[in-house]
Amino acid sequence: MPKRGKGYQASLEKLEKNKLYEVSEAMETVVSTARAKFDETVEVHVKLGVDGRHADQQVRGAIVLPNGTGKTKKVLVFAKGPKATEAEEAGADFVGAEDMAEKIQKGWFDFDAVVATPDMMGVVGRLGKVLGPRGLMPNPKSGTVTMDLGKALAEIKAGKVEYRLDKQNIIHTPIGKVSFGADKLKENLDALLDAIVKAKPAAAKGQYLRSVTVATTMGPGVKLNPAIIGN
Repeated sequence: MPKRGKGYQASLEKLEKNKLYEVSEAMETVVSTARAKFDETVEVHVKLGVDGRHADQQVRGAIVLPNGTGKTKKVLVFAKGPKATEAEEAGADFVGAEDMAEKIQKGWFDFDAVVATPDMMGVVGRLGKVLGPRGLMPNPKSGTVTMDLGKALAEIKAGKVEYRLDKQNIIHTPIGKVSFGADKLKENLDALLDAIVKAKPAAAKGQYLRSVTVATTMGPGVKLNPAIIGN
C-alpha cells in the first residue's frame, strides 16, 4: 500500500474508526477533512447488491443535482442540418457529425459530455470502444440520445450527472465541490441516492445498498450507514 502524506493522515485522524456516519454528519466531516489548496471535488461511491453481468440487474440513469456539480461541462453534439443549428443556439460547445467522429478517432477528447440525435447513432456507434470506457457514450436512458437537444443541453449545463455500475457493481459519481458546504452537498447526495434507490431492479435480492462512501479528491473516505438510507 502506498504511503500517505501528512495531510491525508491528519484528515484520517478526524474520522472515527469503523464508524458508519449519518448523512449530515458525513457531509460535515468530508468538508472538514479537505486540506488541498484547490476546491476539491466530492464523490460518492455506492456498492450495490446486484450482479451487473445480468441485463435485468443493471442500474443506470441520470439526474440533475439540485445544486449542480460546480463544473461547467463542455458538450459535444452529434447532429446535422436544422438540429445542428438548434444545438449551436442551445449552447453546445461543439457540433458536428462524421467530422467530429474522425477527430475523436484521432485522439481528441476536449469535451465532458456527448449528446446525439437518434439518426446520428450509426456514426456515434462506431466510437463505442473509445467513448464507452470514458463514460461518454450517448444513451437514451440518460437522455443523451434525443431530438430535444435544448432540454438535454440545459440539463447537462445545470449539473446533470449519470450514474451506472462498473464491473465491481459500484457507482462512482461526483456530487459537487467542497466549497458548496455540507448542506448543499447533502441535498445533492440525497437526490442521487433517492434516484439510485428508485432504480432498484426487480431482480435484485437481499440488501440493495451494501455500502456508501463519500470522499474528497485528496481525502479519506467517510462511510455512511446504508441502513438509514433505504433498502
